Amino acid sequence: MTPEACSYRLFVCLSLSLKSHRWLRVLWALLVGFGPVSLAQQGNQPQSIKIEGDITLGGLFPVHSRGPAGVPCGEIKREKGIHRLEAMLYALDQINSDPDLLPNITLGARILDTCSRDTYALEQSLTFVQALIQKDNSDVRCSNGEPPIIPKPERVVGVIGASGSSVSIMVANVLRLFAIPQISYASTAPELSDNSRYEFFSRVVPPDSYQAQAMLDIVKAMGWNYVSTLASEGNYGESGVDAFLQISREAGGLCIAQSIKIPREPRRGEFDKIIKRLMETSNARGVIIFANEDDIKRVLQAAKKANLTGQFLFVGSDSWGAKSSPVEDQEEVAEGAVTILPKRGSIDGFDQYFTSRSLENNRRNIWFAEFWEDDFKCKLTRPGIKYDPDRRKCTGEERISQDSQYEQEGKVQFVIDAVYAMAHALHSMHIDLCPGSMGVCEKMDPVEGRMLLQYIRSVNFNGSAGTAVMFNENGDAPGRYDIFQYQMSNVSSPGYRVIGQWTNHLRLNLEEMQWSGGERKIPESVCSFPCEPGERKKMVKGVPCCWHCELCDGYQFLLDEFTCDMCPFDKRPLKNRTGCRPTPIIKLEWSSPWAIIPVFLAILGILATTGVIATFVRFNDTPIVRASGRELSYVLLTGIFLIYLITFLMIAEPSVGVCTIRRLLLGLGMCISYSAMLTKTNRIYRIFEQGKKSVTPPKFISPTSQLIITFILISVQLLGVFVWFGVVPPHTTIDYEELKPPNPEFARGILKCDMSDLSLVLCLSYSIVLMITCTVYAIKSRGVPETFNEAKPIGFTMYTTCIIWLAFVPIFFGTAQSTEKMFIQTTTLTVSMSLSATVSLGMLYIPKVYVIIFHPEQNVQKRKRSFKAVVQAATVSTRLSQKVSDKQNGESKMEPDRSQ
Repeated sequence: MTPEACSYRLFVCLSLSLKSHRWLRVLWALLVGFGPVSLAQQGNQPQSIKIEGDITLGGLFPVHSRGPAGVPCGEIKREKGIHRLEAMLYALDQINSDPDLLPNITLGARILDTCSRDTYALEQSLTFVQALIQKDNSDVRCSNGEPPIIPKPERVVGVIGASGSSVSIMVANVLRLFAIPQISYASTAPELSDNSRYEFFSRVVPPDSYQAQAMLDIVKAMGWNYVSTLASEGNYGESGVDAFLQISREAGGLCIAQSIKIPREPRRGEFDKIIKRLMETSNARGVIIFANEDDIKRVLQAAKKANLTGQFLFVGSDSWGAKSSPVEDQEEVAEGAVTILPKRGSIDGFDQYFTSRSLENNRRNIWFAEFWEDDFKCKLTRPGIKYDPDRRKCTGEERISQDSQYEQEGKVQFVIDAVYAMAHALHSMHIDLCPGSMGVCEKMDPVEGRMLLQYIRSVNFNGSAGTAVMFNENGDAPGRYDIFQYQMSNVSSPGYRVIGQWTNHLRLNLEEMQWSGGERKIPESVCSFPCEPGERKKMVKGVPCCWHCELCDGYQFLLDEFTCDMCPFDKRPLKNRTGCRPTPIIKLEWSSPWAIIPVFLAILGILATTGVIATFVRFNDTPIVRASGRELSYVLLTGIFLIYLITFLMIAEPSVGVCTIRRLLLGLGMCISYSAMLTKTNRIYRIFEQGKKSVTPPKFISPTSQLIITFILISVQLLGVFVWFGVVPPHTTIDYEELKPPNPEFARGILKCDMSDLSLVLCLSYSIVLMITCTVYAIKSRGVPETFNEAKPIGFTMYTTCIIWLAFVPIFFGTAQSTEKMFIQTTTLTVSMSLSATVSLGMLYIPKVYVIIFHPEQNVQKRKRSFKAVVQAATVSTRLSQKVSDKQNGESKMEPDRSQ
């Protein structure tokens, strides 16, 4: 049997053995995909580094990047691959040379390349479990009939790795079946904290749940409330963003504009589409990014291509950290990016170790030659590799950090701590199980994985950077992060600058931060900007960080940031509408134009009335005064005087006393005037009507009777006013509704007497009835000879007065909606009353005063007429009226005869 056939039979036997073990069925499902073809492709053994030792540790590192479709591995990764791998080799050297740690026990290693791909890493990691699978080789024979010589595979007691969370998850599922503890130096997915699913997994870096909390604290410290998230497809990116979203929901105050996932195998133009999607919510300038190194670089390239330098404010996870490769040639776009990295220190011993590596002294690293070519941009002559004439030939004399750039990779410390954690656990286990024994005793051969896990979870020592290395019950390390910002301006050289730390709480130096163009002010990443004073927030449904600002209009003020409320009736809003202020109180001032004209007319009227009264008193016994009816004339003049006087009460500042007198005199002056005139016209009418019927004079035509009738009419007005006093006592009020325009700046409270338009009309209604009645009598008495009485002057007075009051009604009530209603109505009322009083005074008394003063020769006693003479005059007047009427009728009858 050929060796190849023997290997194939061995794989078949291994498959049958796996099928026979129920607890290994899951592993069989994984192995069946990597059958003979896969092994044939890879050869008998996957390419790996083998370090001999008493106890073997496994190692998983992304030595190469992910290859294109159909190719498992791509280019070599200098920092994340070779630096980390060499860190494990360096740690093993340090431990093996330490007499106090695992004395007389040498740690070995089997180190594999994961090629940054979870499926490939799973295939490689099967190497670690071969020694734990029992195989039945009894029926396998070689060509000579002898049983095959199968070397016993090495037994791996623990695994250091992997790097990516998706790789660690895939590998942890296999290692758990075989109880092999695993310590990762870079996997931070929160999912790995699930001890029920990944009980054999531990890590010396904190999980992304801590990282997500730190990133959320950073976002809030910068005052952002509207951000987008960007995640690489896979456990690391998706679980990191999920943790951030969950923590932000629980904390509140942060809204996610978009949550975008970068495909595992992005198509051409995929990153340009991602940038366009981010620009759909351009206000969300902050971008929380959980992505691998390659995706970060391509996002920056797409942003630069779209000419969006300075638009996005990246907050990167530890996969970005302080690496230079993602921002290479994209410095302008990356400027201001805030990144986070588990707190670390540079290990000086590793720098000395690594910079001293050469092709001669580092042959144990089978990938070092490839690193050498990439680092020094040269080409080695190797069997099977075609020489490239465009690249210079490596001399082997090159030196790291002298002939190439070197900066210690950020996770080197954690690789060293992971190896030391495994060593400390084995050391404690050896002390307990093999006391006094030199080397590995029987109790540790083989090492029982579940017991080793307990020792791993119990370790507590100072790591390579001086920080404590320990694990909680879920295998997680405590959260300690450094916060960086990539800065270009105002610094000696572009690069990452430490601006804060996070250890369960944030310490961020905002003063040290700078942004695109060296700007010191923190850019805004908010959905909606704060509302101006007096504006309320109208929230956008489903997006608690977005709102529209609406001004509190009218008489509203801002009660809280979401609510506008009306000011109390006696207040108006402040100019910025953050509260209310008392509404100014006004009244009709004496200096107002609305008051000057009425006051002027009233003063003239009072002077004229006083002059008439004085003249009548002076010439009280003259014929004209006696003929005008002295008693009623004085009553009428008193009423006119009160009408003029009411103007001052209407303009005076309202008080209880002013309101009382105003109620009393408002209708009283008119009532006195029209009661006197009504009594006069009624007397004249009754005398001439009685004269048509008999020579007996009518009753109640004496001066005393006339005064009694007048006072009876006046008493009705007084009775109504006093009843009004009893029902509604006079008082002042401030009317805030009358002068309340749409603009509250012009709102005023008006101090006035508690007298509505209706009560004012009712107060004047009795006087209006007297006026109308007097007008009717004046009309009926229009035919009386003017040599006998004052009927015609009274008639003209009443006609004019009616016209004045007819004009008053539409002006008074038509201004009810005016902002200056009170002023217009007060002026209209007082002017109308003054005009009506002036008409009465001018038509009834001014002519008499004129005669008395300027023509005293006419103020002589005329022949006294008896009632009989009055009757004869009335009869003659009636007959003349009838003849004039008959003549007009006769002429109208004769007109047809002339036409014939």
